[in-house]
Amino acid sequence: MTRTSTLSTPAKATIAAGIVVALLTISAVVYSFASRPAAPDPAGAEGALPGTRTSTHVLDEVGPEAPTLVEFLDFECEACGAFYPVIEQLREEYAGEINFAIRYFPLPGHFNAMNAAIAVEAAAQQDALEPMYSKMFETQEQWGEQQTSEEARFRSYAEELGLDMVAYDSAVADPATRARVEEDYNDARALGASSTPTFFLEGEQLQLTQLTDLTDAIDRAIAD
Repeated sequence: MTRTSTLSTPAKATIAAGIVVALLTISAVVYSFASRPAAPDPAGAEGALPGTRTSTHVLDEVGPEAPTLVEFLDFECEACGAFYPVIEQLREEYAGEINFAIRYFPLPGHFNAMNAAIAVEAAAQQDALEPMYSKMFETQEQWGEQQTSEEARFRSYAEELGLDMVAYDSAVADPATRARVEEDYNDARALGASSTPTFFLEGEQLQLTQLTDLTDAIDRAIAD
């Protein structure tokens, strides 16, 4: 299958620049773990798409017949922030051709990574995951790398999005919301992820050193 890219040359340049920045930044956010938990038990939890659970948030869903790209991310991670516009452009280019899902991987060295993930998950319970997901990355420079809680800021984002604040506050306080985030975190570790962002295509981890490593892998998966 021969595929013609829909991106303009400037758009491709923007993506390439974002990939380079992100890949350079990744080296600063790699964490090694002393032990790796056992592989997760998928019984009753495995999603229909590779690399997902039934609880996984699929932002673009075509169906099981299309390749699935899963990103394990940390909202406080600078590399994830650099990748965000890249991924948004790739989602546009590959619209209708791939499934795209996100999973939480808040790294322990980021003070507000878990708070941010919980806020996004609380928003997801009101069908507002993507607006909150976007808000986190678009404002990351304002709150990232802080050593005090940014929960109040994240709550203000929920207000801006018009969420039911009683339900939002309840979800943030509910241990089940944190457990949902930790489920993804534990899966990421079990799968061998040690940095963010980490991408899995059709359940296989990708090793990225340049833009074409990602786009070529997607193109091959679509062609298969």
